[in-house]
Amino acid sequence: MPLKTPPGYSPLNEATLRSYLAAIPEAAATLGGGPAQWTVNEVGDGNLNLVFLIEGPNGGICVKQALPYVRLVGEGWPMTLERAFFEQEYIRRHAPQVGSQMPRLYRYDPALYAIVMERLSPHIIMRHGMIRGQRYPAFAGQISDFLAKSLFFTSDLALSADEKKAMMAAFAANTELCKITEDLIFTEPYIVAERNRWTKPQLDGIAAEFRADIELKLAVSRLKWKFLTSAEALIHGDLHTGSVMVTETDMRVIDAEFSFVGPMGFDTGAVLGNLLLSYFSQEGHAGAGDTRDDYEAWILETMEQVWIGFAAKFLDLWRSQARGDAYPVALFADAAGQKALSAEREAFMARLFQDTLGFAAAKMIRRILGLAHVIDLEHIKDPDLRARCESRALRLARELMVNTARYQKIGDVSAAARATRKS
Repeated sequence: MPLKTPPGYSPLNEATLRSYLAAIPEAAATLGGGPAQWTVNEVGDGNLNLVFLIEGPNGGICVKQALPYVRLVGEGWPMTLERAFFEQEYIRRHAPQVGSQMPRLYRYDPALYAIVMERLSPHIIMRHGMIRGQRYPAFAGQISDFLAKSLFFTSDLALSADEKKAMMAAFAANTELCKITEDLIFTEPYIVAERNRWTKPQLDGIAAEFRADIELKLAVSRLKWKFLTSAEALIHGDLHTGSVMVTETDMRVIDAEFSFVGPMGFDTGAVLGNLLLSYFSQEGHAGAGDTRDDYEAWILETMEQVWIGFAAKFLDLWRSQARGDAYPVALFADAAGQKALSAEREAFMARLFQDTLGFAAAKMIRRILGLAHVIDLEHIKDPDLRARCESRALRLARELMVNTARYQKIGDVSAAARATRKS
């Protein structure tokens, strides 16, 4: 049966896109020339959407359009078009604080569920660069800045209660994409599920082991509870090295259709978890004269810098910009109050670090035993080598999720990763 779509909606293509952009003055001026001079390429390699890159004599434009189904699977898995609204709304709400770290938004078309935005060049998807062993010295500083600002300024530390509740209401309808997360990350990798896949037969044993691991299933269920109930800040919801575009000096965050008001640690954990997946994949991309040893060390150093930078910047914002209804300043005006509040901030960050590690682990496990995998590991051609890399990542993820309290600082995680890598 054909999928039902709203009146006026149809997927864009090369022919319709030219006339569509010609009618948007800012887009047409950015491209320059006329439609006949524009080149159009559909480059969407993700799981959900159409993505077009349009180049003209003066510059480029990117157009992203939601399809009424999950592109990874096909029309057998219908999916709401409204995800395009939530992505552009995320960009719009975060732009005042972190606008330079996301693509510029030119237009959102609610009839076509299409976002017309800045074409990022010469940026590439960070995950692709890391497979090739490329270093991004500015990444840690910029992503930690993005995380600190995006999470702080949409939390109760910066917003009044009515502002926060209005934001929650705006994103509360993003239920279908949240449901994907709830099922594919927190449930299906730990049961027999039709959509699960892994490197067979090499990982059959560890997959069965995880399905029988009661401690692990309790731990992931606690994380799912937090994901369902903790409305801490407006989170990206899918912030990994595939949703970051980079050069050596610049970083931009893209693909925010999973955004909603949820636990801060889900975003910070996604970043750290994907860096760890890249770390464990590097043996599979090494070649003659390129052991990737130095690059592995750089990844762990970057992971440490991300967390340390984020924590310091978030705390600085709390000390200087806290105008929300949480922890009201009037309660802590005297010296004793300031001392107590300082201790409370440190305890808050310690809890957030524990959340971060748990969510990082959940992200790692789903990318190996669940439906949607990462090319860091998938592009390792030798299945035995790939399975060895994946097994190490799974072992560390299980440890981080079940024994989270053992890891009090980010250096502990790096040490555990190095030890697991040598096993």
